[in-house]
Amino acid sequence: MMKKLSEKNNLVKPPKVGEIIEGKVIGKERQALFLNLGNIGTGIIYGKEFQEAKEELKNLKIGDGIFAKIVDLENELGYIELSVSQASNELIWEGLKQKKEKGEIIAVKISGANRGGLLTEISGVSAFLPVSQLLPEHYPRVEGGDSSKILRELQKFVGKILEVKVFDLSLREKKLILSEKVKEIEKIKEILKKYKVGQVVKGEITGITDFGVFLKFGSENLEGLIHISELDWAIVADPSEIVKVGEKLRAKIIDISDDKVSLSLKTLKKDPWRDIEKKYKKGDVISGKVTKFNPFGAFIQVTPKIQGLCHISEFGNQTRMAERLKIDKKYDFQILSINPEEHRMTLKLVEK
Repeated sequence: MMKKLSEKNNLVKPPKVGEIIEGKVIGKERQALFLNLGNIGTGIIYGKEFQEAKEELKNLKIGDGIFAKIVDLENELGYIELSVSQASNELIWEGLKQKKEKGEIIAVKISGANRGGLLTEISGVSAFLPVSQLLPEHYPRVEGGDSSKILRELQKFVGKILEVKVFDLSLREKKLILSEKVKEIEKIKEILKKYKVGQVVKGEITGITDFGVFLKFGSENLEGLIHISELDWAIVADPSEIVKVGEKLRAKIIDISDDKVSLSLKTLKKDPWRDIEKKYKKGDVISGKVTKFNPFGAFIQVTPKIQGLCHISEFGNQTRMAERLKIDKKYDFQILSINPEEHRMTLKLVEK
């Protein structure tokens, strides 16, 4: 009996500022509302807190229940001061958190767009749907990655209803990130179990961007990315020079990570580095065209498919390198090393 009584007493915990509690309306005044909070006493919603929730409170009747947040344990009137607006906000975020944990699908109406994605709201909370979390068929495939064109594509979704899930949220940062793609992830993961790295698939190019191209393949219409570096053995500046939207071709799976598939075209082409040592060897002097500068040095085109690197250390710094080499001009270089396995050739400028 004493144990049961002790357990019962332990149920009555002292109230804390910031705690959300439920109370019943026991009194109404023009600018105040009184709540019965049970064993912990009487609460009041008045002043600024009353004005902020006026519309929500005006239809309440004696005996109605409502959730509120404790903002002061004892105000100047001797009551526990409460806030409905703060409680509502936290309850909304708690509801969003539960939706995320349950993986609930939510229908949202798109209200706006920016270059990063789509804007909407859930229960009055502003939310963002990033481009990276759109379904493949909704992803803006803009050649060259022109941000103004991407924005125009995204603006086409304004006013439309999309089904999403909560991807990430933070009440403290007032951040609510949504995903249209995440609802398909588990399904895609299961389908991808049928595929293996090294497998060759047939598909159709569905989109071209500045970083690569998308290929739809398989009876399930899966979509994989062929990164710009996997399009050809030569350095590719513009993917649209290699493939066209609607083109049908074969590609090799080089990586499967969760729901993402990475593909390669160049691995199905003859490797120009194979047997290169039969043609070139360390110490040879060759002619090459400067194609690009980067922080490590200058890229030199030895053949249409093979590039070597003349390291920055050969010049001291980028300014001196730019003084001695010009883009698109040919120079003589000495081969310092060749590594066919790593597709690497290092060169040294031959002074005349």
